[in-house]
Amino acid sequence: MNIFILYLLLLKATVTSFSGLGSLPLIRQDLVVTRQMITDAQLYAAVAVGRTTPGPAGLYVVSVGYFVSGAPGAIAGWLALVTPSLSIILIIRYLGRKAEHPRVKSVLQAIVWASAGMLLATAVPLGREALSGLLLLLIALGSGLVLVFTRLDSIWVMLGAAAVCLVADAVHAILSV
Repeated sequence: MNIFILYLLLLKATVTSFSGLGSLPLIRQDLVVTRQMITDAQLYAAVAVGRTTPGPAGLYVVSVGYFVSGAPGAIAGWLALVTPSLSIILIIRYLGRKAEHPRVKSVLQAIVWASAGMLLATAVPLGREALSGLLLLLIALGSGLVLVFTRLDSIWVMLGAAAVCLVADAVHAILSV
């Protein structure tokens, strides 16, 4: 794939989202569904890498670029990730005084809701494929409940879910012998 086209596709996704994973639906549509440049499994791996490394939540875009075109793709992903942030400095200079205007607030609120809807539209198919067994479904449900109803840090929930999976695999291996 042409690196410039990859940059533009990733830029389109990062510009139209206002949160780290908000670009996920567009990236999935463009690179997995429409162009078949990467698979859903590679997209999941990119998200996992981006979520486990320090830095912005949208860092997975760099991994997506890498899966598409190696190191040049990773550079295109990084550029697509930082371009909106650098551009916003110039935009804030112009719109900064107008941010309290009711119409501007309404537009920003609509963008947030649209981003949430796009994220949900992507999360459902990803969840259907990722939650392939009863144990994984129970872990996801339990993790969600713990996160909603307690103040436990998410790292402990992730470590607990990983521990449950490791124990379940060990028990399965012992029973299979």
